[in-house]
Amino acid sequence: MDDAEAVSVADAPQDRRYEARVGDDLAGTAAYIRTPEVVAFIHTEVGEAYEGRGIGSALARTALDDARAQGLRVLAICPFIAGWLTRHPEYDDLQFVPESSVTD
Repeated sequence: MDDAEAVSVADAPQDRRYEARVGDDLAGTAAYIRTPEVVAFIHTEVGEAYEGRGIGSALARTALDDARAQGLRVLAICPFIAGWLTRHPEYDDLQFVPESSVTD
């Protein structure tokens, strides 16, 4: 992407998602559920016309940086966010780890 096609990412809390835009176009979203302690990312989607252009990474980085700034832990239900976290160990400290060890 050149500067004319720069991606901007912002939280849209009324829709419970982060939105990535290229110009006026909605290029992708990362949906979440938030509690006072945890933000669970449940689905990330990038429009077909924007695939392979770093939109998903921009969504993940912005959302996770926001979580860090707000002191939230992250539960990555979404496979894209989970995979992104695996490739970026500098965000390991954000991952939610349940305290309970109870099993069936």
